[in-house]
Amino acid sequence: MNSKFRGTGTAIVTPFYKEGNIDFNSFEKLIEYQINNGIKYIVFLGTTGEAVTLNRDERKAVINMAVEMVAGRVPVVAGVGGNNTQEIVNTIRDTDFEGVDAILSVSPYYNKPQQKGIFLHYKTIASVSPVPVIIYNVPSRTGSNIAAETTLRIAHEIPNVIAIKEACRDFIQVGSIIKNKPKDFLVISGDDVTALPFMALGGDGVISVISNALPGEFSKMINLCMKREFDAAREISFRLMDIIDGIYADGSPSGIKAVLEMKGLCNNIVRLPLVKINKALQNHLAQLLDEL
Repeated sequence: MNSKFRGTGTAIVTPFYKEGNIDFNSFEKLIEYQINNGIKYIVFLGTTGEAVTLNRDERKAVINMAVEMVAGRVPVVAGVGGNNTQEIVNTIRDTDFEGVDAILSVSPYYNKPQQKGIFLHYKTIASVSPVPVIIYNVPSRTGSNIAAETTLRIAHEIPNVIAIKEACRDFIQVGSIIKNKPKDFLVISGDDVTALPFMALGGDGVISVISNALPGEFSKMINLCMKREFDAAREISFRLMDIIDGIYADGSPSGIKAVLEMKGLCNNIVRLPLVKINKALQNHLAQLLDEL
């Protein structure tokens, strides 16, 4: 089961029409683009998918669409997270997970819970989830960190939690988790720009944003890392470094949606409170894309 999530997964955007409703035609185009370019699995309804600005009916529609369009060709991961544990439990109980391979659940944000609270939060979610759980640590967005000790306690004590998407950028923390985790527990990078050193420490792959637009190139880099061919992987990493940095410079997923529009894959439309990137950055990204 866990091997499904080794390699590169894409945290896919949610395309919108100019009127603001979900563009399922572009969604299908994006899914085919990912699968045809070697992505191992696709994560729907994550941060990059703007899940927090979708209502419940829209989130259900995205999951149903994902299962139908992917049609079992790659694993499907659905984002189900938040800072209200009971509401997440209610959502899980109210969701049809047929065709969904795992859920990705972000650490509670804003509340700034104690480590004990984070542990119990995931224990509660895992106890009701009919599919495996991938926890997600992203301190830059949540305002709190899942300590290495807490991640390891979760990994050893909660069987239905199979992995962590780790975006702390603290390689001492990452190394401690990789060193002391159970054998089958996956440690997945949540940060494109530091993916190569993360993999060098023994990481199992990446849930990527840039792979929305460059799935073949980024997957090749991660595959080289998994084969321990780091010199070749480093060349690709350096080539992609500027555009990866650029897509985050004025907010995400605003940056990646701008690049996707340049590639003719979806409209550059985000929902408030997000807005489009500034014109200078858009021109810069266009130049970087041309160079690539």
